[in-house]
Amino acid sequence: MTVQIKETKISTPNGHPISIIKFLPKIDRNQTIIISSATGVLQKYYAKFANYFALKGFTVYTFDYSGIGNSVHELKALKEHQSTLSSWGSNDQAAVVAFAKKENKESSITLIAHSVGGQIIGFNSNYDLIDKVILIAAQSGYWRDFRGIHLLKMWLLWHAIIPTLTPVFGYFPSKKLGLFENLPKNMVYEWASWGKQKKYMMHYQNNSDYFFDSIKVPILALSFYGDHFAPRKTVDWMSSQYRSAQLERVHHHTTKQEQQLKHFGFFKLPFKEPFWDNTLQWILTNKYQ
Repeated sequence: MTVQIKETKISTPNGHPISIIKFLPKIDRNQTIIISSATGVLQKYYAKFANYFALKGFTVYTFDYSGIGNSVHELKALKEHQSTLSSWGSNDQAAVVAFAKKENKESSITLIAHSVGGQIIGFNSNYDLIDKVILIAAQSGYWRDFRGIHLLKMWLLWHAIIPTLTPVFGYFPSKKLGLFENLPKNMVYEWASWGKQKKYMMHYQNNSDYFFDSIKVPILALSFYGDHFAPRKTVDWMSSQYRSAQLERVHHHTTKQEQQLKHFGFFKLPFKEPFWDNTLQWILTNKYQ
């Protein structure tokens, strides 16, 4: 079997186009997956994972958030970009969900959200088009919920690094720091404001913009031993914000393989077994192990 890969762009309500890659199966089982990336991680990072599910008969969509990767082309445009972190949910993720549903009207949609991708689902007004959600290391970024050197790193990121470097460059120069893709200024300002608050994004709750309590679908929330970007406590907190959902919470403990997994390993080919296979099983049967 082969997978057909198509690249496209879609318009969005706020006027910023979004770059999408579609992985189309030869034999369609009427199931769709949308992958919502971690902060500053390009959609191409998820290509092998997407290809695996397309080979299983899923139509899979990846995308770059507004201001990232193929959704912005010039540094000048990045400096002028007005996207916020919450708009990555309300505009970008919501637009991709609507687009996928329009193309696959009878298909069941599973949103697989990595890290910040799982934080912004609660801003997605098209949540009612989603049938299932899988959260991969989706966490709170409140700095006091981290430990040791990682607590210090988070404090510095929110209180010093972002506020100091962003005004100088007109964007957050992540690449210069060896972190991830460069980020829009308003996005990191909002991100940092959340990270300083115990209730993270919920500190600013506005009932007209927050849909966390309205999401009632099955959610599988995964975390992993040794993930310093998403310690178990922070993932527990983020998962608990989806109060109305049918939540299954799984923390993977300390086998040798799972220690290596950490924050980004789930989507790497060496971890296809058992993690991708277990994910497939949960989507189809609601059983993960």
